[in-house]
Amino acid sequence: MPIAIFLAILSITGLSVFAIEKGEDRREHAALEEATQLVASALDRRGHTNASYLRAGAALAGSVETVDLPLFRRFVYELRLDADFRGSDGIGWAEAIAPEKARDFERRIGDQLSRSVLVNPRPEQAAEMLVPVTFLEPDTERNRRALAYDMYSEPRRRAAMREAVQSVTPVASAPIVLLQEGEGDAPGFLVYMPVFEDFDGGRRLKGFIYSPFNARDLLLSAIELSGAKRIAVSLYDIQAQPNDPLVSIGNAGSTSLLQSADVEIASRMFRLEVRAPHRPALSPLSMATLLFGLAVASLLMLLARLLTQQALEDEASLDRFAQQVSIRDSLTRELNHRVKNTLANVLSIISLTRRRTRDIDEFADGLEGRIRAISATHALLTNSEWGTTPISAVVEVEVAPYIGDESNAVSMSGPHVELAPNDALSLGLAIHELSTNAAKFGALSVAGGSVKISWDLTDDGLAVVEWVEDGGPSVSSIRKPGFGTDLIEKIVAHELRHPVDLSFNETGVRCTLRVPVRQRGEFQLRAEQLARGEG
Repeated sequence: MPIAIFLAILSITGLSVFAIEKGEDRREHAALEEATQLVASALDRRGHTNASYLRAGAALAGSVETVDLPLFRRFVYELRLDADFRGSDGIGWAEAIAPEKARDFERRIGDQLSRSVLVNPRPEQAAEMLVPVTFLEPDTERNRRALAYDMYSEPRRRAAMREAVQSVTPVASAPIVLLQEGEGDAPGFLVYMPVFEDFDGGRRLKGFIYSPFNARDLLLSAIELSGAKRIAVSLYDIQAQPNDPLVSIGNAGSTSLLQSADVEIASRMFRLEVRAPHRPALSPLSMATLLFGLAVASLLMLLARLLTQQALEDEASLDRFAQQVSIRDSLTRELNHRVKNTLANVLSIISLTRRRTRDIDEFADGLEGRIRAISATHALLTNSEWGTTPISAVVEVEVAPYIGDESNAVSMSGPHVELAPNDALSLGLAIHELSTNAAKFGALSVAGGSVKISWDLTDDGLAVVEWVEDGGPSVSSIRKPGFGTDLIEKIVAHELRHPVDLSFNETGVRCTLRVPVRQRGEFQLRAEQLARGEG
């Protein structure tokens, strides 16, 4: 019996120690995950803040004829750069010039800086262009090392500038050593924002607003902003060197826990790895439990139960938190994408309507109708929870005002085909323009006219939608393009990524639209995420 009691007490003590250690492990992982998210959020805030400054600088530089030193210094001063901007060496302006204008640049900028300025490396006549550092604030001895350096002559800087010109957004370069480092080799990178100016009815590159970053200082500032303690952090450039850290700070020891997160800074992906020391032996609570277990067996059994329950609750809380974060991020990205698309369509409609109208009433009527068309399709998408929408529903809601007219015939036919939200919006806008044109000038403007709308699904995954008018007034094949024509052939065709065939035959208008039928995977994924969140 004593042996049995001893073994029973020993078993209870062992179970208690195991439960305590498991709870400690979970708490360590939760604390490490929280620290990782805090550092990643700090880096993300730094990236967004810098992008906002660069966009503001680009807007200013694009609005003036010449960016001179007093104007640029006043702009940087008004930004009130504080400790949150640590890691960056400031904000600079780099003018884009032709190689033959290098000497004029040196003379003009030298006069403003009151010092001799020489573009380096010396430009070659065959060079595409030069982008020398023109101004860099704050004006420190460290920043002066970079003045007049032709950044376009270096491949990694040049690649980032070209990408920025194409995307018209801030773009970070691959890892480099900044000129400010002198003979040092501390890694860093630059973020470029292009500036354009009007030229001969178009636009041309004027230069770049940019920021140089020291990678180590940037990571240190993010760690300080996060408030995380006792961690070791490494930052990797996923695109350039995914296996070698760009910079590492701290040492977590030989036994450590690891957590990683991806961070986007100026359209470039980085991987953040955070390590925290892992205790090599039992925790103090486990040691106490082990020492006093033989004397307080019943108490330790109760303690083990409480700790196990707490561990399960912690795990459930972490799972719920992860699901909520995932759903929130997905909804935020989805909302951001849809708002951008909708605003882009509205801006294009406003621009084209303004050019095609003669007075404010005509402008308001045309704009209101088109916005209502987008709103009607939005209502369909909302009813379907922004999933797929049948072609028949999109067509029916746009031609509904004309279906009840006994003097005209509007027919629709085709198989059941579901469209993605953006494609449904574009199709609805096109059908609205065609029906409005038919009611004003085409088959729906006279008694006896008819419109036939049909669609079919091709083998290559396209829904071909045909609009055919008959019985209306005679249509001239030579017709001056109007807003509706421009909207269908340009905006709708661009959004659908397929050409639109629009012809004005004598018997009536005929239009063929090709709409991509996309996979339902992304919509199904979102529905599952929402279901898990509600659960």
